Amino acid sequence: MNMLATKENIGTVISVAGSVVDVAFNEYLPAIFSVLHIDQTPPNGKPADLNSSRITIEVLSHINSHRIRAIALTPTQGLARGMNVIDTGAPLLAPVGKPILSRMFNVFGKPIDDGPALENISWESVHNTPPSLKNRRTDSEIFVTGIKVIDVLLPLERGGKAGLFGGAGVGKTVLLAEIIHNMAGGHAGVSIFCGIGERSREGEELYREMCAAGVLPNMVMVFGQMNEPPGSRFRVGQVALTMAEYFRDQEHRDVLLLIDNIFRFIQAGAEISALMGQIPSRLGYQPTLATELASLEERIANTDAGAITSIQAVYVPADDFTDPAAVHTFSHLSASIVLSRKRASEGLYPAIDPLLSNSKMATPGILGERHYQLAQDIRKTLAQYAELKDIIAMLGLEQLSASDRKVVGRARRLERFFTQPFFTTEQFTAMAGKLVSLEDALTGCERILADEFNDYPEQALYMIGSVDDAKLVKDTESKKASEAKESQKIIDGEEEEKVDKNMAKRDES
Repeated sequence: MNMLATKENIGTVISVAGSVVDVAFNEYLPAIFSVLHIDQTPPNGKPADLNSSRITIEVLSHINSHRIRAIALTPTQGLARGMNVIDTGAPLLAPVGKPILSRMFNVFGKPIDDGPALENISWESVHNTPPSLKNRRTDSEIFVTGIKVIDVLLPLERGGKAGLFGGAGVGKTVLLAEIIHNMAGGHAGVSIFCGIGERSREGEELYREMCAAGVLPNMVMVFGQMNEPPGSRFRVGQVALTMAEYFRDQEHRDVLLLIDNIFRFIQAGAEISALMGQIPSRLGYQPTLATELASLEERIANTDAGAITSIQAVYVPADDFTDPAAVHTFSHLSASIVLSRKRASEGLYPAIDPLLSNSKMATPGILGERHYQLAQDIRKTLAQYAELKDIIAMLGLEQLSASDRKVVGRARRLERFFTQPFFTTEQFTAMAGKLVSLEDALTGCERILADEFNDYPEQALYMIGSVDDAKLVKDTESKKASEAKESQKIIDGEEEEKVDKNMAKRDES
């Protein structure tokens, strides 16, 4: 902070171009990332309501010795040349402390849940540095989610970063909400949900669902909605991360940080870059894409004090995984979970493609020999089935050899076993959610690969929890089939009786 900041530093707006504001200062220039306030005075001269009329901007560059260029963090309607600008002498701050739990905030740390004002909190800069290498933990530990396909094939790392990749409408937000629900009960730490540039409807629904599930007391929600200026959407991720760092470093608690959607962070940076007049790089992205993303991602780390485990939804433009946003995000992740539109169209939810997804934790030294070998066998079976699909489409299943037909049967049963009813979708599917332990998931896969369920219909393994539920489904289906058969017999008997009566009447006549 500038030593002269003890004296009030006031500047003047000299240019407004959308969200970009140029300000001239006579005394000295505010430091980069300083927050400036512009209070609008209404035409009637009455005191302004600071909550509605204050415009906040952030310094991004020094143009010359008396002029800075800033980006607006709030809408700039009503801003005009000649208005006074007040230098706060501080960067953007985020509230930290136990009272922020169970609350919902905007980028300025103001509650947006109509709750009471915050007390006994402190404020910290959102521009923190990543933990040093000597303070990071080097051991690896599995982070169990209760979702079968993730825990078996794509194990997450405690203190690591996992990405949910997929286009629009394939289930990224639903999967994030389910992980929050599953982890909040058994997770001893804090969950922080950060909505970057997403729909306000999704935020409101998530808030209600978390209230209903009773997990809000150990949760913080931070939103920068898609209708807000790019400056606000660009900083909201750092606000949520600052809160997470407090619980990790000061409270020594494990933190689950969920970000929806990291692509919107990159997109907001691209908008700011264009507004600031920087020359775009490939596909119109900002030239500083790699640096900006790294400044956020490298702060998510596992230290001696605790761990921040992050799961991030990543929108993939036009399902193109060679897009620079997807490529740069991939490089930071310990697990990449790819959601497939094709699997979603087949009703296989969660629509995770196990052959495109991967995890750096899937090694025998971390998982153990049994889990690792089982995961390899499952991948091999699914890959063989993928190769046989073209032959099946052209010639039919009957033309395959007996061994190949067995592979197809195992793969199809595994695909259906990896589907799972979610707690967060009960109101839409009318199916009770299931939480499956890692041991139950592994045992189920072993039994399917051992052909224990060959005499079961594939549908018996669809949308179940542990593999033992398949027997209940089969018994229920058998009971329904027998009841339907009995009903049909009764109907047939009644029809025959009617025919006999009609024949008798005809004979009498």
